[in-house]
Amino acid sequence: MAKLKERIQEIIFEAETPEGKAFDVLILILIVSSVVAVCLESVSSIQARFGEELLIIEWVITFLFTIEYFLRIYSVQKPKRYIFSFYGLIDLFSILPTYLSIFLVGAQSLLVVRIFRLLRIFRIFKLGRYVGEAQTLKIALFRSSRKIIVFLGSVLSIAVFMGTVMYLVEGEDNGFTSIPKSIYWSIVTLTTVGFGDITPQTVLGQTIASALMILGYGILAVPTGIVSVELSQAHKEHQIMTFVCYECGAEGHSPEAKFCYNCGEKLLEHCDQGHIKSPE
Repeated sequence: MAKLKERIQEIIFEAETPEGKAFDVLILILIVSSVVAVCLESVSSIQARFGEELLIIEWVITFLFTIEYFLRIYSVQKPKRYIFSFYGLIDLFSILPTYLSIFLVGAQSLLVVRIFRLLRIFRIFKLGRYVGEAQTLKIALFRSSRKIIVFLGSVLSIAVFMGTVMYLVEGEDNGFTSIPKSIYWSIVTLTTVGFGDITPQTVLGQTIASALMILGYGILAVPTGIVSVELSQAHKEHQIMTFVCYECGAEGHSPEAKFCYNCGEKLLEHCDQGHIKSPE
């Protein structure tokens, strides 16, 4: 039984082996097929013609996902930690809607939550660096959050001020019927979207609008620069690999990590190929 459990662990949690890679590819195909089936089912003409076939496909996929879910619970050392982890909950929520649809009509539409399971598939085909880049992006956004908040506050202040000015310049006759609506125009103009539903008619208003449009192009570059600097710094400091914790199933630990970031358990010894192996 112990060897069987280790074998299941290797197939489900490790993407570096041929079996693990094939397993992840199969899961990816099932995820995409399920989401496509749910989307097609929402089209009335397709539902009327192929509704029964789509229902059969969904139940087959749900059955396979149910088997996978219980295999994951069986293979980890501490099932409770996996069940209540982020991916554990996603795995559970991906099969519940189909069973709930027996009692609640329309609940199967919630199956689009399976798209989040694609997050796990980044580790196949040795694409662990994409998992690392996602982690790096999260760190960069967190570090630059205060700067971005200050930046957004400044943009909002400009939008409120310019909207108020345009309300005074253009007035109700030209579509600027209130300050909130004028602020809406200011935000649309500042972000260079320009719906055109409200446009200034006076020369002064058009001059102010032109200045606001040009300012918008300059403003767009600010958050990009802030995040880019933090991304560069975070990339130098952070390297993420595809190491998996066999206690709770958490993935994406750094190569120097000794303990799991999710459950706190000590990670098993890493082998040269990037796997986690059991102690001798």
